Amino acid sequence: MYVVLIYDIKQVGDYQKVWRLVYKECKKYLYHVQNSVFEGELSKSQLFTLKFKLEKIFRKDLDSCIVFKSNNSRWLDKVYITEQRNDDYQFI
Repeated sequence: MYVVLIYDIKQVGDYQKVWRLVYKECKKYLYHVQNSVFEGELSKSQLFTLKFKLEKIFRKDLDSCIVFKSNNSRWLDKVYITEQRNDDYQFI
């Protein structure tokens, strides 16, 4: 299945550690699109594992994470308002 994962980490307390752990875990499974957005093809078991690991990292009272899934990437229509970045450029 095709997955788009978006997260937001509130800048309170040990947020840098949380961000680093979430980023590293997402990079194992998905392509980093920009800031807190990842996408890519995952099996059901890979998605289950990723969700399980992220649930242990996120602070449920402060952070949020949304996963959009589709059976196939062709059902996802992406529109780029700015130029598409093909490198591993980071917006900071």
